[in-house]
Amino acid sequence: MGCSTSKPTATVENTPTVTATPVTPPYGPAEIKQQILSSEALKNRFVGFALYDPELKQMVVEHNADKYFVPASNTKLFTFYASLKMLGDSIPALKYVVRGDSLIFWGTGDPTFTHMDVKNSLAYDFLKNRKEKLYYLEAPFVSTPFAPNWSWDDYNYYYQPERSVFPIHGNVVKFVKKAGSSSYSVAPKRFKASVKTDTARNANKDPFVRNWRSNDFQYYPKHAAATYSVEVPFIPSPDMTVKLLADTLKRSVTLLKKRALPQGGQTFYGLPADTVLKRMMQVSDNLFAEQLMALCSGALSDTLSVERAIKHATKTYLADLPDAPIWVDGSGLSVKNLFTPRSIIALLQKLQQERPTERLLPLMATGGQPGTFKSIYQAAVPFVFGKSGTLSHVHNQSGYIKTKSGKLLLFSFMNNNYSATSIEIRNEMVRIMTEVHEKY
Repeated sequence: MGCSTSKPTATVENTPTVTATPVTPPYGPAEIKQQILSSEALKNRFVGFALYDPELKQMVVEHNADKYFVPASNTKLFTFYASLKMLGDSIPALKYVVRGDSLIFWGTGDPTFTHMDVKNSLAYDFLKNRKEKLYYLEAPFVSTPFAPNWSWDDYNYYYQPERSVFPIHGNVVKFVKKAGSSSYSVAPKRFKASVKTDTARNANKDPFVRNWRSNDFQYYPKHAAATYSVEVPFIPSPDMTVKLLADTLKRSVTLLKKRALPQGGQTFYGLPADTVLKRMMQVSDNLFAEQLMALCSGALSDTLSVERAIKHATKTYLADLPDAPIWVDGSGLSVKNLFTPRSIIALLQKLQQERPTERLLPLMATGGQPGTFKSIYQAAVPFVFGKSGTLSHVHNQSGYIKTKSGKLLLFSFMNNNYSATSIEIRNEMVRIMTEVHEKY
């Protein structure tokens, strides 16, 4: 008999499915550099970029970092540094001497006296409550009202008030119409009589226009909204300063003409310097920037000069920058200013080394916070601190960026000569820098 042999049944075990872990693409200097190059080609502009790691003490990425760019308000970083070096903890508000029953006083360049957006009554109260008769003396001021290459046809706009030795009310006239009101208010009130109504239209569609070289204003109701708040610079002069001082102090102030400054003048100090620097940096106040450099010049002599302060700061504190700055004003309104990204990095290094981070970053424009960075870099924990700068065909950002990995990096991202809108350029910068924050 034959016998049959059965084969054993094979047992198949359940094998678990293995899912491959996604590989995160590398993100480092090469990837950042490629982002910059692609963006530059896409938007057809001249880009300068520098990213520096202070821990490693080396550049992470450079692109055209040694080329000069128009900085616009990135210039205020240099004004900020010069002010920290040349001014003390408090702003010199005015200088004065007492001669018998007379108090003779003169300006230092302080921009905060009766400023409409800054709470400061220190110098005002000092003058208001003195028992002596008040005499105003115009200090020597050799800078011109406009710096070289400022746009003359911007004279009518809030961001270009004239430089002066004793700014008052921010050197602007404020026109305000509130909801439900049938008319507008004027501050200072002295200018109300100088406003004439024009029922026509003007080319720029501005509701208020000052005459080119006088303090006469036209009101164009056809260009006025239902409610508004409009600031128009006025032309400062010694006579105007005295009139406005008398109006606001509600006491007589006499102008002393063509006299040398008295010897032995005392200084009356006003706001903390950090308060003034913070406003300049966060809202990019051009008058504050110009007047801070005038204040710096007061540390050198009684003759105020923005140019002299710039020259001193450049030679004394900035002689070691990689590329010599071409620096002509405090605010950056002039297109004659030229800085390189790597020199801005060097300046940011100086700031970081000379001032504790916890006292430095709060003075900067901050992502998502009130100021020029309010609508960008929004996050529960701010990660970008610095300064923006915008002119026609110019948009830049420089400062400090915190990464999720815990690094604090220094950056300068400069864009010149583009035909796109500044918003498009800004969005590209924000996209790239946010990636640096998240991935580097």
